Amino acid sequence: MKLPLSKYVWFDGKYISTEKALVPITTHAIHYGTSIFEGIRAYWNGKNLYVFRLDEHVKRFRRSGQFYNISLNCSDKEITNAITGICKKNKIEKPCYIRPFYFVGDYGINLHVTEKAPTNVAIFTFPFGDLFDKKGITAGVVSWRKFSDISTPPQAKMGGNYLNSIIATQEAKRNGVDEAILLDQNGNVSEAPGENIFIVRNGKLATPSLSSSALEGITRDAVIEFAKDLNLDVMERDIARSELGISDEIFLTGTAAEITPIVSMDSKIIGNGSPGKITKKIMKKYTSVVMNEDKDYSHWLTAVY
Repeated sequence: MKLPLSKYVWFDGKYISTEKALVPITTHAIHYGTSIFEGIRAYWNGKNLYVFRLDEHVKRFRRSGQFYNISLNCSDKEITNAITGICKKNKIEKPCYIRPFYFVGDYGINLHVTEKAPTNVAIFTFPFGDLFDKKGITAGVVSWRKFSDISTPPQAKMGGNYLNSIIATQEAKRNGVDEAILLDQNGNVSEAPGENIFIVRNGKLATPSLSSSALEGITRDAVIEFAKDLNLDVMERDIARSELGISDEIFLTGTAAEITPIVSMDSKIIGNGSPGKITKKIMKKYTSVVMNEDKDYSHWLTAVY
C-alpha cells in the first residue's frame, strides 16, 4: 500500500522533498533491521493541530535505541521541534500520522553495532483516519508466539522486531480474521501485532502485564488513566487464552488503532457482537482528550500552530 506522503520530509536536520530522501543500498538497517521508530498521531479539531503525547513518544524513541547502543544524534528538543515543524512545513490541517525513525546507515555488514555507528534520522507524515472499523473487528489467536526478553527486548520499537508481527498478521488473514492475537512464551495473552489488548469481565478492566512481553504502550497507559477517571477497576495481570472467550468486552489500543473494539474472538461473538458499554466510554473519553475538549488532559497535547 503506497502512502499518501506529504510533500516534505525531515531528514538529518533539513526539510527536503520526499523524492530526495534517499539512502544507499549498503544501509545497515536494510540488511539487519537496525532501525528504531515511533508512531505518533496528530488531531485537527477545526482550530489547531494537536500532537498526542509527544514528549512520551520522544522519550521512548530514544530509549528504544539504547537497548541496542544505537545513537540518536539529536536532542529531544530537536526531535520535538522537527515533528511539529514537519506538520507546519506541509501545512497540515487534518488528522495525520507522523513517523519519526532513525537507523544505522552505511555501516557495511558488520554486526558489532556500537554507539559510534553512523545513524540517520528522518520524519515523514501523511493524512490518516481510522485504521480499523470502529464498529468492531474480528480477531483470533495465532500459532506464532510473541518473542520475549530471553531473545530480544520487547520494549524496543525496532524494525526487526516487527517481523514477528508480520508473520502473525499473515496467519490471521489466512484464517479470515481482521487481526491476530499473540500469546507469550508461557501461553498467556500478550498483545496484537501492533496493539495492546484489554478485556472487560464483570465490569473490571484487565490488560496483560509487561512480563507477558506486551509493549509498554502509550495509548495503553492513557486508557489506564481514563479508567481511573471513569471509576473503573483496572489490573495489569496474566490473562489466560481461555479468558478471551468468556470476556464481556475486548478492545485494542495503539497509536494507529486508537481504541478498537473486538466483537468476535476465535469465531465466538463477544458480548452482543457490538462495542460494549465500557469500551464505548473509553472511546468517547479518548476522542474528547485528543480533540482538546477535556482540559484535564490538555498537557498531553502539543499545539502545532
